[in-house]
Amino acid sequence: MAQLLDGRSLAKVVNAETKQRVAALTDRHITPGIAVIMVGDDPASMIYTRNKEKKARQLGIKSVLKHYPIEIDQASLMNEIAALNNDDSIDAIMIQKPLPKQLNETELIDAIDPAKDADGFHPLNVGKLFDNQTGPYPVSCTPRGIMRILRHYQIPLSGARAVVIGRSILVGKPIAALLTNADATVTLTNRHTKDLKKLTREADILVVAAGITHLIDQADVKPGATVIDVGMHRLDNGKLTGDVDFDDVEPVAGHITPVPGGVGPMTIASLMAQTVDLAEWRRNG
Repeated sequence: MAQLLDGRSLAKVVNAETKQRVAALTDRHITPGIAVIMVGDDPASMIYTRNKEKKARQLGIKSVLKHYPIEIDQASLMNEIAALNNDDSIDAIMIQKPLPKQLNETELIDAIDPAKDADGFHPLNVGKLFDNQTGPYPVSCTPRGIMRILRHYQIPLSGARAVVIGRSILVGKPIAALLTNADATVTLTNRHTKDLKKLTREADILVVAAGITHLIDQADVKPGATVIDVGMHRLDNGKLTGDVDFDDVEPVAGHITPVPGGVGPMTIASLMAQTVDLAEWRRNG
């Protein structure tokens, strides 16, 4: 039976740390601020955005939602990002996905001041991560949360064989870089990878961010492996589940994250912590 990697309880610890750091900044008459850019009315994005706003208020962080109509054009949104870059009350800027097709997401991300890059997606920050440069610089929040989980539960990384399923800039590529920087031996896979299940069965650490319900079952997991499930899917019965068949895999894994209550809470907690990081770095740099 696997040890549960409880992201929900760890997120409470991280949020308590963040709240203390916010209080220290407040004593210096500094209020960390995050601006979220949202275009259109995607229901899932609206829920996630409200959750972020609620958590920011609880921690004493200023949260500003910049909500634009779905027909906004590229030039107008670029001007709005420029204004936020120049707003000294805003320390962190993030763009809520998805975006409508008329907008160039890459150009918008590149326009964000790297020192205010809440998501760690700016190419300057991505380059520093892959170059394993000494910080400070922001990194993608979900991988940051995963690394905090691994450290908290003292999962050995140096020399470990790690397999990452999914190569997005949101999760797969940055977690592969972070694990590599921690001296793991990493294989980054995708839907075109041949003999994928052979690779997963060799993994000491398996990070699954494929976006496919129950892609991984017991036969795909090395006994005693650490399994990190980044997926989130709602079944027909309303139950949330992940890319990993938890009930099937849990008896053979050494450690496993649940869905919900694993990686998800740590993503928001990491975003809040990174907002405070950016506030501190801007003032103390």
